[in-house]
Amino acid sequence: MMIENVLNDYSVMVKKALENYTAEDKLCPKLMEAMRYSLLAGGKCVRPALVLEFYRQFDENYEKALPLACAFEMIHAYSLIHDDMPIMDNDDVRRGKPACHIAFGEQTALLAGDALQTLAFETALSCDSLYHNPKNIIAAVSALAEAAGARGMAGGQMLDLENEGKSTNIEHLKLIHSLKTGAMIIGAAKAGCLLAGATPEETDAAEEYAKAVGLAYQIVDDILDVTADESELGKPIGSDMENGKQTYVTLLGIEKSKDMVKELSKSAKAAAGGFKYGQRLCELVDYLAQRGY
Repeated sequence: MMIENVLNDYSVMVKKALENYTAEDKLCPKLMEAMRYSLLAGGKCVRPALVLEFYRQFDENYEKALPLACAFEMIHAYSLIHDDMPIMDNDDVRRGKPACHIAFGEQTALLAGDALQTLAFETALSCDSLYHNPKNIIAAVSALAEAAGARGMAGGQMLDLENEGKSTNIEHLKLIHSLKTGAMIIGAAKAGCLLAGATPEETDAAEEYAKAVGLAYQIVDDILDVTADESELGKPIGSDMENGKQTYVTLLGIEKSKDMVKELSKSAKAAAGGFKYGQRLCELVDYLAQRGY
């Protein structure tokens, strides 16, 4: 099965579940509408796909990991809502539509992000304890929390803000993006393994794979930010440079950035070799690393 078909199957499953998790709420209908607006706006569902794919390496009943996969997408959606707000990146467009704060106002957008974050943990903890070892559920949810928090995505965003308008080097940029972008990608792969009861060695291999994929994914984003157009990306282009942010392209140039993506892709594929469906993981690397250019 081609990787595009696998990812599409995951995406359809996840989006249907997300619709159910955010069904109409009579208590706060405007808040739920704003949550659904951003959560169901489209996107590749990369993080939930990684949860499901790594869980599937150990258990074919991968739908059992669906609540955990949806939780990662909820966290991702909340982060995008907050990132787009004027106090952060001040972007008006997300996924080809007005950003949440443009569509609903800043106050509602802030609360929608907050509510998606808490719903994520409520959802992740709904994994069936009759099917999964409760210790595995706790470990997986802990991986989600760490990936999203001060030692992960939020910490990376803080470092990114502090770095605006300043010169930096490639190692510091790697640190920023290993947290801001990479932590949730690593966390998704790790959480899928932990929920399935993988060994520490298997979980470490998944982390190595996701670490390389996450960095490659960010570098490709930086390349597309200067080579693609807004209709392709569904968001404004060149916003990083406008905000005074250093990127891999500004530090290395486009060609060296592409070379770095190739090296990271090799590293990810090497880490995938020991998994049951390692070939599919390798195809996923190519799919993510070669998009758009």
